[in-house]
Order: sequence, then structure tokens, then C-alpha cells
Amino acid sequence: MNYFGVICFVWALIGIGSRIIMALMGEKWNEWELNSAYASEKPKILNIVGAAGYLIVILTWYMVIVSDVEYSWIIAVLISATVIKISTVLFNYKVFRKFVSKMLNDKKKMFQLNLGVLIYSVILIFMGIFLY
Repeated sequence: MNYFGVICFVWALIGIGSRIIMALMGEKWNEWELNSAYASEKPKILNIVGAAGYLIVILTWYMVIVSDVEYSWIIAVLISATVIKISTVLFNYKVFRKFVSKMLNDKKKMFQLNLGVLIYSVILIFMGIFLY
């Protein structure tokens, strides 16, 4: 399996795994997100996670350029979209945290987000199987 297939499966695993954990934890998930992962003061670990995210985007585009994998640019474009979230977390944390709080407290929006993540994860699995 090549780099792009691994990215697809790992990203899908994170998407599906996080939804399962959210369902099992229920309201405790919301508490954890707002009090630990996205506490009122930005946790220092988010800087490290953000830097790692930027590196993955850069590495992915590097792999597109140096490898001869058909359709590799598709996952590179998709993974590049994460730069929006990473940048918001790193450089506009208060706005991001407010967004997270609003989402967690709106059951309809959370349902839509969770459904979207699950559909996206299934698409990533198919990409990993059939494209890479």
C-alpha cells in the first residue's frame, strides 16, 4: 500500500473512531472537548498538533510531486482543506472554540456533522481501496 492509501485509511479510521467514541461517551465527550481538548486557554499541545498537520499537508504535496501515483492530487487537495481548521485553531483560537461550543450544543448540527464525517470516511475507504 502506498502513502496515499495509508492517508485515506488513517483519516477514515480517525473519522469513524471519533464518532464511535463520541457516541459511547455522550455528554462526557462535550465536557472533554470544551474543558480539555479546547480549554478556555489554548492548550500548548495544539501548537504541536497544528505543526504536525501542516507537515502532513506539505509531505503529501511532496509525495504527489515525486511519486507516480495516479490521482494522488485528489487526496492532496482534500488534505489541504484541513489547513483552514489548523490555521483557525492556531491563529484564531477564541473564534474556533466558540464555534465548537455552538456545534456541541446544537443536536441538529452535530447530527449533520457526524453524518458528514461518516460519509466522508466511507469515501476515503473507497478511495484507499480503488484509487490507491
